[in-house]
Amino acid sequence: MSDRFEIRVAGSGGQGVILAAVIIGQAAALMEDGLNSVQTQAYGPEARGGASKSEVVIARGEIDYPKAANPNLMVILTQKACDEYAGDAADGGIIILDDFFVQNDPKVNATIYRLPIVRTARDVLGREIVTNMVALGTAARALEVKGLMKPESIKNTILASVPKGTEELNAKAFDEGYKLMKEKI
Repeated sequence: MSDRFEIRVAGSGGQGVILAAVIIGQAAALMEDGLNSVQTQAYGPEARGGASKSEVVIARGEIDYPKAANPNLMVILTQKACDEYAGDAADGGIIILDDFFVQNDPKVNATIYRLPIVRTARDVLGREIVTNMVALGTAARALEVKGLMKPESIKNTILASVPKGTEELNAKAFDEGYKLMKEKI
């Protein structure tokens, strides 16, 4: 890992992108190999349906700027968020797009993976509300391949963060997302 790795999760209000980034940041901070993390968020004035993004910066040393200027990893769940945020991707970065809501790929110098994130939450798990957990599973696989984090760190943070009684559903959503990405990288 270079000194700094930037992650952005983007979609619309109500898709849980802020919680997803909070979980990644907490998982990074709890790791034993000295990673620091900071999480920031931005969303439109609409409570639901407006563009929203949440970012995590992970570094081995001190983090001097908390925002992700050129994310190395992006998970994007809507076309509006893709149009607004994908152009910031780092050269050679990874962008994971939901294949249902994102119809047009961005023109960027990054590797793009189109995955059925929303459809998996809705059709496989029967609960669109766990879209963010499916997305976290895809991100966990990318972070694992980059040598940054173990998927178990993120999964354990999910289990500690979700409401009691929903752990099994959220864990299954994470596992489904992880499998989607593992088939690609």
